[in-house]
Amino acid sequence: MKKSIKKTILNEGADSLIFENAHKLRENMTEAEKLLWEELRLKKVNGYKFRRQHPLGIHILDFYCFKKKLGIELDGRYHETKTQQEADNIRTDILAKQNIKIIRFKNEEVIIKIKEHLNQPST
Repeated sequence: MKKSIKKTILNEGADSLIFENAHKLRENMTEAEKLLWEELRLKKVNGYKFRRQHPLGIHILDFYCFKKKLGIELDGRYHETKTQQEADNIRTDILAKQNIKIIRFKNEEVIIKIKEHLNQPST
């Protein structure tokens, strides 16, 4: 498959500004995003490849698995406002119409669970 065709399929028509913003987000990941990325990268989760800060149309998904059509979103305090929750719900509905499932976690959940997991003795 040609690179330009593959890029269009993977990114669903994201424009250059979206790509630029995604790049900035990758450079400024939150603690929770960094911790989760270490668990998702290099196909550590059942062999599935995830991308971080992945442009998709007008959206940027925190993490995305193309093969499973699965997006993972991490929510900080900004997402606790009613206005942002409504926007998140609309975005999730738009992506669902493209057969993309979104799962959301609070930043605190990720930080606590991953640190607990990392501190478990290996058997």
